[in-house]
Amino acid sequence: MAVTLREVALRAGVSRSAVSRTFTPGASVSAKTRAKVEAAADALGYRPNALASSLTTGRTQLIGLVADNFHNPIFLEVFDLFTRELQKRGLKPLLVNLTDETDPAQSVQMLRAYSVDGVIVASSTLPPSFAAAFRQAGIPVVHSFGRRWDDPDVHIVGIDNAACGRLAARSLIARGYKRLGFLGGPEGATSTQDRLAGFSEEIARHEDITLSHSFAEAYSFAAGRAEMQRLLEGRPAEAYFCGDDVLSIGALSAIREAGLKVPEDIGLIGLNDMEMAGWENIALTTIHQPIGDIITASVNLVVKMLNQPDLPPDGRTFSCDIVERASLRPLP
Repeated sequence: MAVTLREVALRAGVSRSAVSRTFTPGASVSAKTRAKVEAAADALGYRPNALASSLTTGRTQLIGLVADNFHNPIFLEVFDLFTRELQKRGLKPLLVNLTDETDPAQSVQMLRAYSVDGVIVASSTLPPSFAAAFRQAGIPVVHSFGRRWDDPDVHIVGIDNAACGRLAARSLIARGYKRLGFLGGPEGATSTQDRLAGFSEEIARHEDITLSHSFAEAYSFAAGRAEMQRLLEGRPAEAYFCGDDVLSIGALSAIREAGLKVPEDIGLIGLNDMEMAGWENIALTTIHQPIGDIITASVNLVVKMLNQPDLPPDGRTFSCDIVERASLRPLP
């Protein structure tokens, strides 16, 4: 039989409400009472019942962690960091897969059924309407890796994807490449659109540089490989900004299978700086996205919103830089 709150109260010589306050985050209880209750709980092997506590406090401590791309290995790192950061704050992550989901209202209904206290939309491909739907439903929400806006409708934490596109273009041009290609993720993804916009904007300033662009069906190894195989059937560019590391690694596989070399025949630059990009057999030059900083800032915002639900929406943008490896010509 599970040890009850009443048994802990009897052993500690305090009221049941004192035991309840001891295990309720933020509740007022003296240091002396807390010590007596914790000692009694340890002796009896008592652990608070999270569901019972939620009935008392009106909070479940559940935070919906919403994502839609489980084929990209970078999200293993993202989920690991998010879950650890939330648990460190006494919150419980509830992972929700929205792959192929197109109706924001259904997502809101699903998360409401679990009585979540807040939501983190961890996706660069879900449209802004998903995060906006949670806010309109009165659920505290942060869109991590979301599209940068000067006046956002919801809290957004991420990077400036257009600036990353410009950074990639400048780096390729500085290395002497003349025929450049953009191999993006899904055409409808805001991250793809913004990375291409920034890349195109910078290239347009150079009359002697040409640009071609194409899109993979998903941010995945298989999609990047398939799109590069198609490009190799024609006249490929001298170098590609792939818009994502996993696309780059798929493209690298196709190039090598065709008997070509990177960077001697075709150069590649990715985005994210996922762990795999640094493996010796890959050695991908890429744009580093500060994922850990984005996740910490997102969780900080959620915690703040739990106590300040009407906190005005704001956007926080982190800068990115290039990590030099071996998939591009050396800089002169």
